[in-house]
Amino acid sequence: MKIIAQAVMSAALLISATATQAQTNEVLDEVAVVVNNGVIMQSEIEQLMRNIKRDAQAENRDLPRDEVLRVQVTDRLVLQQLQMQLARRYGIDVTDAQLEQAINQIANEQNMTVNQMREAISQQGSSWAVYREELREEMIVRDTQRNAVRQRVYIAPQEIDNLVQMMDDANDDQVEYRLSHILIGVADGASTDAMNSARERAESVISRLNDGSDFEQMAVTASSGSQALEGGDLGWMGINEMPSLFAEVVRGKREGDIVGPLRSGVGFHILKIADTRGLETVEVQEVLARHILITPSVILSDNRAQQMLTEFYEQLQAGEAEFAELAKKHSGDPGSAARGGELGWANPETYTEAFKRTLGELEKGELSKPFRSEFGWHIVELLDTRVQDTTDKSKRERAYQLLYSRKYREELENWQQELLDQAYVEVYEK
Repeated sequence: MKIIAQAVMSAALLISATATQAQTNEVLDEVAVVVNNGVIMQSEIEQLMRNIKRDAQAENRDLPRDEVLRVQVTDRLVLQQLQMQLARRYGIDVTDAQLEQAINQIANEQNMTVNQMREAISQQGSSWAVYREELREEMIVRDTQRNAVRQRVYIAPQEIDNLVQMMDDANDDQVEYRLSHILIGVADGASTDAMNSARERAESVISRLNDGSDFEQMAVTASSGSQALEGGDLGWMGINEMPSLFAEVVRGKREGDIVGPLRSGVGFHILKIADTRGLETVEVQEVLARHILITPSVILSDNRAQQMLTEFYEQLQAGEAEFAELAKKHSGDPGSAARGGELGWANPETYTEAFKRTLGELEKGELSKPFRSEFGWHIVELLDTRVQDTTDKSKRERAYQLLYSRKYREELENWQQELLDQAYVEVYEK
């Protein structure tokens, strides 16, 4: 009996100890920070710290001690919480379809399938469901930032002009021009009549050059310059090597451009940019197209929209209908419908992927079969193509983007600081 009693007592003690240990191990989550009307839990801070440590270890990167890291992690979560609160107030959200599109894009950038990416995340010890929601929250915060900050960014046209000029000046040493030259000479001390006569001859030469006359032959017959017998060829020169009079007008010009007449003490100069090297040029093939859009709705099914365009396609192919009339009467794109479906000259890159791909498969004057985009069902006709020199436009766009990026970062920091300054934040010591 004594042995049995001891056994029972031991079992009771064991059960009691086990229960006490279970209570000790089962640590209830605690509120770590109050942020306005929301909270950050201790588990969120611990989880983010683990993630940062894991990433730092993978990248062989040093981290501060835990006390400092905890403060930085807490600050990040507070700012995240404030931005999410603002997003809810603005009604900003990311749908499942948008989330799936973002996941597919991330997978493509990493040369993986979505399933392979899911497996990689699982191998890191993370949950796919948690990853999705973290990505959704990141997208919501980014949209909230853009909506709040972009209206605070102002870029004056003069700022763009100044930056483009700086970019051009920085490239001057790398660009060379091969110039051809015609000089309509004027004697020193010539009368006003003689000067006017020389100007008229220079303008006549330019007019003939613009009409297609050969510059080299014109130089041999009309120029009094030292290189006239060589067709006016001045050879290769950088901006800083040529006369200031030439440099002022040559910078940024393209091969084949005619410049002049330029007046100097010896007469009137006419220049041709025979060739360039080191000069950045951007050419874009633009397309002129017209389309008819039928958008499915509650009262118009997707199948019926496709069927309508199939009927239009057959009528157009048979010559039984006019494209412009069908577009005006039926197209769901009000901007182009009034113009008979015409979209105007445009860079194909500005169109949605399905539209761009279909245009790329068409010959000039060819009509596509019905195809689907995110806007609905289309048929499109490629009317014409052309190559446009968009170098100056590209320079200005690049300058704008550089200025915008810099100012956006500055304003984002200011806006985030304002959020923190206006918020109620209380941190509970662990």
